[in-house]
Amino acid sequence: MSPHEAWLFCQSISGASLLPQEYRNNPGSVLWAMEYGRALGIDVVTTITTIHVIKGKPTQSADLMLSRAREAGHKVRIRQEPGQCTVSIWRSDDPEFENAITWTYDDAVTAGLCELRNNRPYSRSQKGEKQNWEKYPRAMLRSRAIAECVRAACPEVLHGAIYTAEELGARVDDAGLPMDAEVHQLHRVEPRQANQGSTPAPQPAAPSRDYLHEASQAADAATVRRIWQEAKADGAVPEYLAQIAEVGREKAAAEQTDTSADVETVDAEIVPDQPADEHAAAEADLRQFAAQVGLDDIDRDAEGALGMPLSEAKADAIRALLGQLRGHAA
Repeated sequence: MSPHEAWLFCQSISGASLLPQEYRNNPGSVLWAMEYGRALGIDVVTTITTIHVIKGKPTQSADLMLSRAREAGHKVRIRQEPGQCTVSIWRSDDPEFENAITWTYDDAVTAGLCELRNNRPYSRSQKGEKQNWEKYPRAMLRSRAIAECVRAACPEVLHGAIYTAEELGARVDDAGLPMDAEVHQLHRVEPRQANQGSTPAPQPAAPSRDYLHEASQAADAATVRRIWQEAKADGAVPEYLAQIAEVGREKAAAEQTDTSADVETVDAEIVPDQPADEHAAAEADLRQFAAQVGLDDIDRDAEGALGMPLSEAKADAIRALLGQLRGHAA
């Protein structure tokens, strides 16, 4: 499909009641899912039902992570025993080494996901209703073990979606899929770290503007540049900013073709002649690469390498660090 046809397609299905809440009546998010699925090599329906955006971060179901690992040629074994689940992965390029992760009820207690009563998980909502760690403990252990093992053994198959929805704080069903739209306002709980309270603190509401749609409808690249800056100020993630910037680049190219005039272009996430945006682009590229290769604390790592926080480092220094990381990953 052409970009225009793809946008019309996303608009036509965004009103479907069968869509997950975060995609419903949001054609920009459907378009993002379509492009993300294309990068993964999966169709848009599978992407929409297995990829969910939690607090601006894409997440995958554990089953999708498992299938991606196996499709890449890695051997996976799952051993479920009473009170624990062990997942082992032997990489196709290192078949002699076993990458093994075991999740137990004690790990779930440490992460603040449940309590143990009579050697069984106990997890209740504020209304006293049973939650999934009490209702489906085997499925929950399996999901956590798969996600952690795939991240450790073959993060390249995840394409940036390195967490399951539950790991970012979402209420999930027994299949590990988000149960409601409230996930956008929940906090993140890292594996094997204590959850500071089972009830999330109130968070600001998610932005109601569809910046990507506004950019697509904008009359010129200058308007897209303004929309990009407003989206950035509103806390949009680098991947989303990159999509807006791509729209601006296309509009700028069209303007150059029509007028043969010198026009400022939007390149990646930036307007090249503005130093502040040069820094934003370099930082966005670094964060995107870190997500792809599983560097979970790029702020700490970058500060250690650069001798200063990312916010204070020069764009050239950030890009030099990105080049070094890419060289190590190659």
